[in-house]
Amino acid sequence: MRRSLLAPIAAVIVAMAAFQVSAAFAKGLFAALGPQGAAALRLTLGALMLLVLTRPWRDWPKAAPHFFAGVGPAVIGLGVSVAGAVTLFYCAISRLPLGVSIALQFLGPLSVALFGSKRPRDLLWAVLAAAGVWALVGRSGQAGRIDPLGVVYALGAAAGWAGYILFGRVAGPALGRSAATFATAIAAVLVLPFGVAQAGTALLTPALLPLAAGVALFSTVIPFRLELFAMGRMPSRTFAVLTSLEPAFGALSGLVLLHERLAAAQLFGVAAVIAAAAGATWSGAEQPTPPPGPV
Repeated sequence: MRRSLLAPIAAVIVAMAAFQVSAAFAKGLFAALGPQGAAALRLTLGALMLLVLTRPWRDWPKAAPHFFAGVGPAVIGLGVSVAGAVTLFYCAISRLPLGVSIALQFLGPLSVALFGSKRPRDLLWAVLAAAGVWALVGRSGQAGRIDPLGVVYALGAAAGWAGYILFGRVAGPALGRSAATFATAIAAVLVLPFGVAQAGTALLTPALLPLAAGVALFSTVIPFRLELFAMGRMPSRTFAVLTSLEPAFGALSGLVLLHERLAAAQLFGVAAVIAAAAGATWSGAEQPTPPPGPV
């Protein structure tokens, strides 16, 4: 391995670990805020942090022509996708183990990688992914362990992640790192009414704000900075293959931080989804990398 890749690979690994830690911490907010309230608080605080970090108004004179010349709808789509991915993912992990939720959510980028492909070898990745999903949610030896509504939420989050990738390929190259900031701000505006409806004034509970700020920091700012560093120093295909390991980090975080033990069949399902995502990404064509996320 070239030494020049060591730092960006380490950055991607730390970014994935930070995101999984944030998801585990977010579960600590569910009792007081519910998943929608936790999502609203995370997105709002994350948007404020990204605004301070990226200061997109400095680039607005350069970005404005792109925004009004067809990129605007993509940015709005990016924001809607982030809102759906984050909120539905939180709803999923309120009902499913973290590792299962992450693996099911990963079907989003996997579907994008496989969509429209006519190569025979890609059928292998699709079959492998299907086997992984069956192992994760099938009833063989796991009856009563998987909440069907949680599966629906996780698949909805997968659709949000797929939309994030597709819209990000348009918005990212035009707006750079500001795309993630705009998307998170739009998502916060969209989700906040649902969070207020579920949690009410509990969103402003002082005792919860430090934990919520930690969730926003570990889910948004830290991965954003590290992934942005890595993206500029490695091929997009290599970056995507590395992020295919995310379900493994989810299973490990669930075990260490939440004491969630997966059955052997579920561990196989996580591994199958990882292998399918990595294989489909590596064998596919290079694609523009969307902004880091879903943030």
